[in-house]
Amino acid sequence: MHDLFRGKIGLVMGVANDRSIAWAMSQALYAEGAELAFTHLPTPSNERRVKRLVEPHAPKVVLPCDVQKDDDLARVFGAMRDAYGRFDFLIHSIAFAPPDDLRRPYLEASRAGWHLAMDISVYSLVACCRHAAPLLNDQGAIVTISYFGGEKVMPGYNLMGVCKAALEHSVRYLAWDLGRQGRGLRINCISAGPMRTLSSAGISDFDQMRDHAARKSCLNRNVTFEELGSTGLYLLSGLSGGLTGETLHVDAGYSIVGL
Repeated sequence: MHDLFRGKIGLVMGVANDRSIAWAMSQALYAEGAELAFTHLPTPSNERRVKRLVEPHAPKVVLPCDVQKDDDLARVFGAMRDAYGRFDFLIHSIAFAPPDDLRRPYLEASRAGWHLAMDISVYSLVACCRHAAPLLNDQGAIVTISYFGGEKVMPGYNLMGVCKAALEHSVRYLAWDLGRQGRGLRINCISAGPMRTLSSAGISDFDQMRDHAARKSCLNRNVTFEELGSTGLYLLSGLSGGLTGETLHVDAGYSIVGL
């Protein structure tokens, strides 16, 4: 046990199971002494999975949250205020597109599916930051999760690629809005290599994407959950105090190779 986050409190939104990037970051934060609160999707199965994971750490706050509902967000951040007064960091690892729209070519995305995917995958970050900012301590930090399909066309990623593009540019605008408050608030984004998570199950040809990324990357492999966790640790800590509005690629060098 180390002490980089001793006395620090954070809210983690987006843990689905033990193969979640948000959980990898949570484990790294716990190892450094952080105290964490969690939200989960408002279904019994998600509640069971998340509570089973976090139970050994006895968090004060574990709540369901539908990020499309302003009342849910107000309740979650109200619970953080009631339990802690203020806190230090936020992890946003939330994305969704209707499976039918995700499988279709982007050209065929439905209007309703597009709006739903953007609302959950992008606007939720804006809403969470708005609720979090008044409760974050000075020098507080926020991290969200993206993928290279937000920068380049990745066949099969389709609608979610456009959502990630909007998410990454939202990070830049949020960095300005938060930073200009004069309190040292920061927000950054991790563009993770293709990870086998619950959400990746909805992406067609995901295994081929993952194999290709390993073959093309500088390190000739895919990134690990532990590496993503430690990068989250860095971005949420004072070690990255001069860094905001950035999308940091943690993909074994895949994104820099043109071949």
